[in-house]
Amino acid sequence: MAGLLMPVSILTVPMYVMFLHMGLNNTMASIIVPCCVSPFGVFLGRVYAQTSVPTELLEAARIDGAGEFRIFFGMVLRLLAPAMVTIFLFIFVATWNNFVLPQLMISSEELKPITLGLYGMASYFSPPYGQMMMASLFGIIPLIVLFLVLQKYWQSGLAAGAVKG
Repeated sequence: MAGLLMPVSILTVPMYVMFLHMGLNNTMASIIVPCCVSPFGVFLGRVYAQTSVPTELLEAARIDGAGEFRIFFGMVLRLLAPAMVTIFLFIFVATWNNFVLPQLMISSEELKPITLGLYGMASYFSPPYGQMMMASLFGIIPLIVLFLVLQKYWQSGLAAGAVKG
């Protein structure tokens, strides 16, 4: 719970120092690795797993002779797919829209993400609004495609509880 209350920007400078000492500053790993684990993702995953995986189902699988490995990969992960997709999308969108961490970690122009590109475009030569809107649209196209591709997992998760067995 403390991780949810702490702003991410507080950890930015210590992460920079840590990545600088490891020699990973000015790499894509310096942006991706800190964003891979989210306290919100851990919290949501734990709550969802407790409420969506009934213990009766696990006990029935054990009685039928299924091992723990098969129960986890064959049943539990399928039940948790909507939550995992939701957590992935939350983390991906937060990483995609992150401004402070890439601003600090990345110094080469080739590695800067779209958020820093839009900021640089707006602050250096103040283009017309049409160009900024077009650049912003191109920046969100990958997010739209990702949401459309992963939409079937949400729909299957909503329909999973609709049939009473």
